[in-house]
Amino acid sequence: MSCTFTASGKAERFIQTALREWAYAASYAHSNERANELPRWLHEYNFYRNHLALQNKPPISRFERVVHNVVHLHS
Repeated sequence: MSCTFTASGKAERFIQTALREWAYAASYAHSNERANELPRWLHEYNFYRNHLALQNKPPISRFERVVHNVVHLHS
């Protein structure tokens, strides 16, 4: 059961961050404008934004073996 709570807590934290840093961080004229901004924000979140739980590293750092392949695809 504790795994379920941990996963739910992580998901909830991500949702709170997304709302604060993407969905409500700027005024959008239309929901399509907000939706178009999501891929950029997710890229920033996963590749550049440091996370305290990961010793101030971005989430992509957890995949050290895959990083070399991702870097080729990463722009």
